[in-house]
Amino acid sequence: MGKELNVGLIGAGFMGVAHSFGFRNCLPVWNTEYRPVMKCMAALPQESAQEIARAQGWEEYCTDWREMVKREDIDLVDVCSPNFVHVENVLEAAAAGKHILCEKPMANDLEGARTMLEAVRKAGVKAMCGFTYRQVPAIRLAREMIQSGELGEIRHFRGAYLQDFIMDPEFPLIWRLQKEYAGSGALGDIGAHITDIARFLIGEIESVSGTLETFVRERPKEVSEGGTKLTDRAGSAEKGKVTVDDAAVWCGRFANGAIGTFEATRFAGGRKNHNGFEINGSRGSVAWNFEDMNYLQYWKDGEGATQGFRNVLATSDQTPGFENWWPDGHIIGYGECFVNEMKEMVDAIAEDRDPVPGFEDGVRCQQVLEAVSKSSEEKCWMNVRDF
Repeated sequence: MGKELNVGLIGAGFMGVAHSFGFRNCLPVWNTEYRPVMKCMAALPQESAQEIARAQGWEEYCTDWREMVKREDIDLVDVCSPNFVHVENVLEAAAAGKHILCEKPMANDLEGARTMLEAVRKAGVKAMCGFTYRQVPAIRLAREMIQSGELGEIRHFRGAYLQDFIMDPEFPLIWRLQKEYAGSGALGDIGAHITDIARFLIGEIESVSGTLETFVRERPKEVSEGGTKLTDRAGSAEKGKVTVDDAAVWCGRFANGAIGTFEATRFAGGRKNHNGFEINGSRGSVAWNFEDMNYLQYWKDGEGATQGFRNVLATSDQTPGFENWWPDGHIIGYGECFVNEMKEMVDAIAEDRDPVPGFEDGVRCQQVLEAVSKSSEEKCWMNVRDF
């Protein structure tokens, strides 16, 4: 069965449930050298947290995450808490010599992310940032095509992450809508994902010019956290100020000469989780959308009258990230991406190497987001390297 790797999870919300799915299915699918053991879930003593821990397969539940990360029988700490406590969670875990997986964005600001990176380097532990979409087989296939030169010289990246879950002005003032807890709104929450996808596929972003907008500036104060879904919330008659962006739009220039456009909004009516991109090269193009995540659209130059985009089903044993899943053509979904993510984390520990994406990737993404925010304030282009 291999060596046991005892995992302690911080957080019982949406991401805690998603990460639990990943650890629960990692060994059966990938037969990893190390066997993840779901030892303990630490979460606030809300009504449903202990039930969630039990239902998701954790051996124990506790309310003191600090005590959990100090336990000798915990090897890996998985941080799925709200953004504003990521720094504290990671610093404590690194000081205790634990390997770390931390959800994105790493911190509420660049300073916090850099502090986290310094801490894990000093401690000599393995640290991974949870940019889960890198684990989608179709995206990994797109990367192979780009790196092999199949698309030629890359000229355009067009990325958009569109949701609509806070369009209702009566939707309550959850922590994600308050700067002190979330750091930013759509920019950091979903803009971080398209930024990392762009870096993963195209390369470093050198400069940006962007604008942020808040459409609903006051909302009912939250009276209940409800369940694990973002929409399971209730508001009161009293209102509070929204202090983050509802939408972010920016342009970017890549180090390789390509140009890009980026959009992140939670006000795109009818879009539930529309995370997509199109990449145009001198010889071909690819496009992808998470809501049809198993397909990569591909156009190749020089195909004559029948030319045009065609759908490539990215589910075969030739596709990176799909090798150990189902027979060719049997699709996967959101949860399977977390299984792939946990495999990368577990393999990195077993092989004594840095996991990918690492905390360096988290910091570089945070640099871009900070530059976009500053660009919106000063209404000018910003060099990412200056942050």
